[in-house]
Amino acid sequence: MSFLTKKLFWIDATERAIKTFAQAAVAILTADAVGLIGVDYIQLASIAGLASVVSLLTSIASGGVGSTDSASLVVDTREIK
Repeated sequence: MSFLTKKLFWIDATERAIKTFAQAAVAILTADAVGLIGVDYIQLASIAGLASVVSLLTSIASGGVGSTDSASLVVDTREIK
């Protein structure tokens, strides 16, 4: 669990959560197809927020698997010397 104290892990996890929030929001906006005025923005924020929380929890669950400092499951070959 030492990866939870690494700055790089939290930067990666936060970036992924923000991207997930944006992707979920865009999906809701395009799926609703009622235009920008007819969108229930509270519901949009709630759903996108839940998606970003799931993304953050996934990063925590997979932390330390690929690289001890990253939230990714992929091994960063730049760190290998």
